[in-house]
Amino acid sequence: MAYREVHVVEVREILRQWMLGRQLRAIARSMGMDRKTVRRYVEAAEEVGVVRGDGERALDEGVIGQVVELVRARGPGVHGATWRTCEEQRKQLESWVKEGLRLTKIQTLLERRSGVRVPYRTLHRFAVSELGFGRARVTVRVDDGEPGGEVQVDFGRMGMLVERGSGRRRAVWGLIFTAVVSRHQFVWLTSRQTVEDVISGCEAAWEFFGGVFRVMVIDNLKAVIDRADPCGAKVSVTFREYAQSRGFVVDATRVRRPDDKPRVERSVPYVRGSFFAGEDFGSLEEAQRAARRWCEEVAGLRIHGTTRQRPAEDFAIRERPHLLPAPEQPYDVPTWLDLKVHRDHHLRVGQALYSLPTSYIGETVQIRADELTVKAYHRGEVVRVWARASPGERVTDPADYPPGRAVYATRDGAALEELAAKAGTHVGCYAQRLLEGPLPWASMRQVYRLLGLVRKYGGEPVERACERALALDVVDVTRVGRMLDKALERGEVTLAPPPARAGASPRFLRPASDYRTVQREGRDHERS
Repeated sequence: MAYREVHVVEVREILRQWMLGRQLRAIARSMGMDRKTVRRYVEAAEEVGVVRGDGERALDEGVIGQVVELVRARGPGVHGATWRTCEEQRKQLESWVKEGLRLTKIQTLLERRSGVRVPYRTLHRFAVSELGFGRARVTVRVDDGEPGGEVQVDFGRMGMLVERGSGRRRAVWGLIFTAVVSRHQFVWLTSRQTVEDVISGCEAAWEFFGGVFRVMVIDNLKAVIDRADPCGAKVSVTFREYAQSRGFVVDATRVRRPDDKPRVERSVPYVRGSFFAGEDFGSLEEAQRAARRWCEEVAGLRIHGTTRQRPAEDFAIRERPHLLPAPEQPYDVPTWLDLKVHRDHHLRVGQALYSLPTSYIGETVQIRADELTVKAYHRGEVVRVWARASPGERVTDPADYPPGRAVYATRDGAALEELAAKAGTHVGCYAQRLLEGPLPWASMRQVYRLLGLVRKYGGEPVERACERALALDVVDVTRVGRMLDKALERGEVTLAPPPARAGASPRFLRPASDYRTVQREGRDHERS
């Protein structure tokens, strides 16, 4: 079984729900994870000192990084030997399930005929996940729950809108929010189905209702759900983080199961027929203003067929006092990306470049970008935070480059002069004269060549040669090199010894006796 690394936002959601008092089984169901995985993260949090009653403020990024690293060090779990036994008996088990035998009977037959004893819990999990056992269920009427606890959301196509003036035809979709207890509704119109549009609709809904519901039941929108699963869909990182910021929990329905959100399912044809059909809206903004009035004056004041109450009045009395506080500031929708650091130490976010140290080259980091900041996560830990740059800009920290490369990469002529001055006073003056020209960037190559002469001949000979060249007003590194070559031929200077490599050891060095040739007497006699 392949190991899936849990995202840092998902780890925060597990611990957040745990601090809110939810049981591990409920958290695992809502996150679409195994209960053992949830338990590992909770136990790791307790080991690093997190206390359940501390509140969500205790879950800072440092704590999350410690929890992720601790769980990662333990490695993923795998199915046990009894699960592999079920895999070996798959054909026989599948035939018994198709015959309609009970799992207790299958357990007995398996032990009697094959001599295999499989625990009932393992057999049940295998039959449900691999053989489709027990998936057919009758429909039952689910209780509404606590007031203000749940809102059900559905996307439905309203129709076509012709823009006044341009004549452009646009398809209009309605994001419908229905309060479960009172059936009070809000409709948000949009022409797209991106995660930004869904979040904009949620923000407008919280303002309309005057607060935030604790649970949002939503179908498997591609903008919100990354992977649909009957036992727990995987919510996208962007929407998961939005839910954390507003304090609600996402409960995704199963695929093609409208009975998972029955309170809002029948609202789509009602909204389309009562509000949108037959209207002549000139723009999406005009239609949205009309939708809000319709929710307040028509849908909100009608006598609901099930509750026999006016939804707006019932909501104001029973549900609004129990909602979470409405957001005070607009939400800045972030973008989450998985990017690999390039060989040039940079990664591209929103057409802007950001640098990371050499050790991250080739590594994949998680990027969170909003309007103000860009954060880089590596294995659950924040490694860098930048201010958001405009498209085309580059945010580079010279310290990220290898030693000796930052001066060249940043075209820092002043730093190059200081480096030359360390070899000698006249060497530094000569480098300054080289960089005084109209093309200092091109002249930097000559300064690097001058430093190469220092490494080849040593600082003192190059210092004398530069002093002589400056006296003659000869600013040419090639001529300085010729002066040193002629001095070497005359024996006036010697080549500098190569610098010793720190920590280097002769890996294959042997004593001289190993290379001594020993001639045998017999061979010497034959030669004589």
